[in-house]
Amino acid sequence: MRRMFTIVSRGNVMAGSKRKMLALTAAGTPEEAVNVQIDFIGKVSPAKLKKPIHQSENDQSAETEKSHYFAKKDPQHKLGEDFFNQPCISLAKALLGKVMIRRCADGTELRGRIVETEAYLGGEDKASHSAGGKRTERNTAMFMKPGTIYVYPIYGIYLCMNVSSKGEGAAVLLRSLEPLQGQPVMRQLRGARRKEGARQLKDKELCNGPSKLCQALDIPRCFDRRDLASDPEVWLERDTNPAEPQDIVSAPRIGIESHGEWAKKPLRFYLRGHPCVSIVNKEAERQSPSGNVMCHLGPSDVQPDTGQPDVKRT
Repeated sequence: MRRMFTIVSRGNVMAGSKRKMLALTAAGTPEEAVNVQIDFIGKVSPAKLKKPIHQSENDQSAETEKSHYFAKKDPQHKLGEDFFNQPCISLAKALLGKVMIRRCADGTELRGRIVETEAYLGGEDKASHSAGGKRTERNTAMFMKPGTIYVYPIYGIYLCMNVSSKGEGAAVLLRSLEPLQGQPVMRQLRGARRKEGARQLKDKELCNGPSKLCQALDIPRCFDRRDLASDPEVWLERDTNPAEPQDIVSAPRIGIESHGEWAKKPLRFYLRGHPCVSIVNKEAERQSPSGNVMCHLGPSDVQPDTGQPDVKRT
């Protein structure tokens, strides 16, 4: 404490600043004093702080969000290549509960927990873009190494984000997220596609659909074919509360009704009871054992999804 007093009293600072610093340092440990000193000095010149391009006056500052994130960041939590190198169904379920981070151009970081996915199994799956082993310029990412990002457009204006898995042409569609950080920015990004004067979206409505997810996290088409395990602008991390098998519901996929028996296979997975799930299938929750998907089930063994599709996989 004496050393801290000497530094402050000899420094070329204002008298008022001395008194504040001495009072603060006398109240806590040396480590706390250093933290307080940094915080105090950081508030001396607020004009020098740069606001993110999306930030409004009423929103939480990006500096607060980034500081909050970096204080918790642990490199060991970032998911690497080994995580993605697993069969498609296994990856689709393993992704539930993981946290997606999107670092924007201005440094703001948006975070959301994955709560809903769909598995597309490659050549055998008639609802997949890679059905029959077909490779095109559009679906190339599905044939790249596990963890490759596959972004494709629907209806000519919206985007969907997938992650390739182990297996030829297999990938997982990310359907819904639970917003964790950066909701004001997400709300502005979603609002850019909505009519003027529309009501403000609730947090649970920001990312509860594949195209909504891409809008809210500003996922552009140019992210196609990037490596999710090493990309500096978007990546996944483990969560402190991972999803348990009994929490996972398996149901038919959304928007693929024209693909026969494959439209009825329970290849959509979501967290039971989560408010951010795009469409809840009560019938599947009653009749399908959660966390136990068997792909050889025939059409008569699986209940179809009765919900209205919010987006089609085209």
